[in-house]
Amino acid sequence: MGDLKKSVYEANISLWKNKLVYGTQGNVSGFDRDRKIIFIKPSGIPYENLKKEMIVSVDLEGKVIKSKSNPSVDTIHHLFLYKNIPDIGGVCHTHSKFITVFSIIKIDIPVLTTAHADIFGKKIPVSEYVDNSQDNIGKTFIKQYNKTKCPVVILGNHGLFSIGKNPEESAFYAMMAEYCAETSFYAMILGKIFNKEILPIEDSEIKKWFDRYHSERYGQTK
Repeated sequence: MGDLKKSVYEANISLWKNKLVYGTQGNVSGFDRDRKIIFIKPSGIPYENLKKEMIVSVDLEGKVIKSKSNPSVDTIHHLFLYKNIPDIGGVCHTHSKFITVFSIIKIDIPVLTTAHADIFGKKIPVSEYVDNSQDNIGKTFIKQYNKTKCPVVILGNHGLFSIGKNPEESAFYAMMAEYCAETSFYAMILGKIFNKEILPIEDSEIKKWFDRYHSERYGQTK
């Protein structure tokens, strides 16, 4: 599987470099399904001080494996998603700026750009507010995910959780969701100012862009 601990560290740092996290909030984890070990950011550590060796490993019950640090307080939510969504290998959580705006106003992010259509192929859903006790966050994510199959869900008055096949992909989805949130926010504001109706791309066009991006035509030959 390679160095999953390094991948988790680098995915966490990518959040910081792309200004998707502030202070010590937010986290990325990775799941080694063969060994049933989750690697995740330690709790309360500023990103500028984070080192690879600080990444915490836990088992499926959340018990720390050979570490002096406490795992993220969000570990319980990551564990729930890994246990209940087959085949995912990465989970990311952020409170990025424009995502948080949409979490407050509780409006799904519409598909206004081809970049949004490429990556997600659908609007990014926003849930109602739910507290962080027990499995509430995980259950809310899965409820939205089962309805939309969008790998990103925005939790009302909170922030974003995203899933991917590995830590890097989950962090990439968080970055692209923030891009979609920011461009949509400004488009909606300018639409109001200039009395322009802002409409999403037609479904058939969304599918066209999404299918091309996720086909063998896009990227390099594997």
